Amino acid sequence: MAEFFEKQAELYVETRPSYPPELFEFIASKTPNHDLAWDVGTGSGQAALSLAKIYKNVIGTDASAEQLAHAHKLPNIRYQHTTSIMTIDELEHNIAPQGTVDVVTVAQALHWFDLPTFYQQVNWALRRPHGVLAVWCYTEPQVNDSVDTVFWRLYSNSACFWAPARKMVDDEYKSLDFPFKPVEGLDHTGPVKFEAKKLMDLDMYLTYIRSWSAYQTAREKGVELLSEEVIEDFRRAWGEDGSSTQFVRYPVHLRIGRVGN
Repeated sequence: MAEFFEKQAELYVETRPSYPPELFEFIASKTPNHDLAWDVGTGSGQAALSLAKIYKNVIGTDASAEQLAHAHKLPNIRYQHTTSIMTIDELEHNIAPQGTVDVVTVAQALHWFDLPTFYQQVNWALRRPHGVLAVWCYTEPQVNDSVDTVFWRLYSNSACFWAPARKMVDDEYKSLDFPFKPVEGLDHTGPVKFEAKKLMDLDMYLTYIRSWSAYQTAREKGVELLSEEVIEDFRRAWGEDGSSTQFVRYPVHLRIGRVGN
């Protein structure tokens, strides 16, 4: 999927929500060591930036060089362009030695992965027995009843343009095969709920929609999801001709588990 996301890398940086600090504090509370975090599918480094405030070193990897070109920089973050599926030798050379990673994170990307191969890599890389895998997705934005009514009409019309993997997100990762042990303090692996927020005007909100993979697919097929009629519906629902700013809320759904012995 790397070449697909290259088309909208700048839109991702501009419009995607920042994840709440509480999410990373919760994850960090479940890892006894805070030496090394590996953020897989890091994109523009949104999660890596927050991890770097807690963990000594962070490695952010992505198969999209274009996404990495827009990534947030900090001295303790190293970004690495990788193939979609790494061998164990590549993993050891590019990421870290076996059993030395304290936490592996995946933000809004796991549904694109080859899960058996990825889980094999996670089991190889994580420090035993308390190394943690934390993966999360966020579901569709919420503004208010008027805007959300227009949004869900648009979202329903876009259904045929989403890749099948998107169904895992719509399901809030509940049906995700997640063969890891509950972390301390939990008797399950989630989902655990959080909320991300971003202050937007209507133009930014519409730019977020244009960053969808489904929007790009529809355009390639000659379909404009954001027609003038739809934009006008959004403008009326938003109020003040779309110039006001409003908090857009994104429900976040975390699956978390440890590697065990």
